Amino acid sequence: MTNTKKFDWILLVILMSYFMILLDNSIIFTGTVKIAQDLSLNQQTLSWVSSAYSLTFGGFLLLGGRAGDLFGRRRVFQIGLVIFGLGSLIVGLSMNAPMIIAARAFQGIGAAILAPTTLAILMDTYEGAARTRAIAYYGAMAGIGASVSLVIGGVFASLLTWRVGFFMNVPISIWMYYLAVHHLQLDNGHSGKLDWVGTVTSLIGMSSLVYSIVGSWAKLPALLIAVIFLCLFIYQEHKTAQPIMPLRLFKDRERIGAYAGRFLYLGAMLGFWFITPQLMQNQLGFSALLAGVAFFPLTIVNFIVALQVARLTAKWGNGWLLVTGIGLTLLGMLWLSFFAPATGYWLGIALPMVIIGIGQGLSLSPFTAAGVAHTNIEDAGAASGVVNVMHQIGGSVGLSILVATQSLFHSQIIGFQHAILMGAGLLALALLAAVFLIVPGERSSKKD
Repeated sequence: MTNTKKFDWILLVILMSYFMILLDNSIIFTGTVKIAQDLSLNQQTLSWVSSAYSLTFGGFLLLGGRAGDLFGRRRVFQIGLVIFGLGSLIVGLSMNAPMIIAARAFQGIGAAILAPTTLAILMDTYEGAARTRAIAYYGAMAGIGASVSLVIGGVFASLLTWRVGFFMNVPISIWMYYLAVHHLQLDNGHSGKLDWVGTVTSLIGMSSLVYSIVGSWAKLPALLIAVIFLCLFIYQEHKTAQPIMPLRLFKDRERIGAYAGRFLYLGAMLGFWFITPQLMQNQLGFSALLAGVAFFPLTIVNFIVALQVARLTAKWGNGWLLVTGIGLTLLGMLWLSFFAPATGYWLGIALPMVIIGIGQGLSLSPFTAAGVAHTNIEDAGAASGVVNVMHQIGGSVGLSILVATQSLFHSQIIGFQHAILMGAGLLALALLAAVFLIVPGERSSKKD
C-alpha cells in the first residue's frame, strides 16, 4: 500500500500526462477552421493534420506498451514525454502543411508511448482499494478530459490561437519529467528482448488499419495490407518466446469482453463528441466556445459520478457497475436521437447529456479495470497497450461510422438522428459484451 504523499504525486503525473493527450485531440476538433486559415490548407490536407497523429498513435501503441515492460516504466515514460513535448512545440511553430503534418505524426509516437505506460505505472504502483480508486480516476479522465478539452479548445480557437494549446504542452511535459524523476520509482524492466518482427508487422498492420478508416484515398488497399500484416503479426506472436503482445492476454473472458466493449463504447462516444458540437453550431447558432461550454451538463455529472466509482465497485462489483453505466449511456443516446430544433438545447441535448454523463462516469473506469484484470506485472504494459489500442481504433471506427451515416441524409437533423441511433446500436453491442463476457468472467475469477 502506498502512502498518501506518494499516491498524490504519482497519480498527478499519470492523470496530467493522460490529459495532455486528450487535450490535443479536442484542440484539433475545435481548431481545424483556424488551422486551415492560418496555414492555407485545403480540406484534404487538413484531414492529414488529424490522420498523421492517429496513424502513429495507433501504430506504435503496442510497441509503447511492451517497451515499458522490457526497458523500465519510468525510462520509457520520460522518452514519451520528450517526444510528445518536442512534437507539440513543433506543431505550435508550424508554418506550412508538411511541417505540421510531420510534427503531428511525431507527436503521435509520444502519445503512443505515454498512454499505455501511464496505465502500467498505475498498475505497478497501487494495490487493493488504492488501485481501484486510481483506476477510477484514470478511467474518469478519459471522459472528463475529452469533454473539458472541448471547452478549452473552444476558448483557444475563439479567443486566442490554436497554437497556444500545443505550446502549453511544453512546460507541462517539462514539469511531468521533473516529477517523474523525483517521484516515480526507477526500474530496469524485465529480462527479455524486443520482438522486432512483431513490432514491424504490428506497426504496418495497425497503421494501415487506421489509415483504412481515416485516410482520404486507397482505403481498400490499405485495409488489405492491414489484414495481411495483422495476420502475420498474430502468427509471429503465437510462435515467438518474447511476444510484443502476449496472446495469453486473450485467454481471459473478462479481458476479452473489456476489449470488445471498450472498442464499441468509444466508437459511439467519439462519434457523439464529434458530431454534436457541429449540430449545436449549425442548428442552434452556437459559437465554437459556446458549443464547448454546452457539454458542461455531461462533464459535471460525469465528474461527480466518477468520484463514486471506487465505492460503488466495492458494493456492486465491477461488472454490474459497468452494465449499469452502459445501459444508462444507451438510454441517453436514444433520447438524444429525438433531437429537433423545436425541442431546443435544454430538452433535446442537455438533459440527454446528463444521462449520458452518468453512464459515462460509471463505464470508463470499469472498462479499464476489466481490461487489465488478472495480468501479471510482466504483462501490465502489454495489457495497457491493448486497452489503448481498443480505445483508439474503436474511436476511429465509430467516428467514421457515425459520420458516414450522417452524410447519407441531405438534412443534418435527420442525419444526426440516424447517426446517434447508430451509436446507440454500438452501445447495445457493448452492453451484450458486458453481460455475457465481463460479468461471467469476473464471477468465475472470484470462484478461482
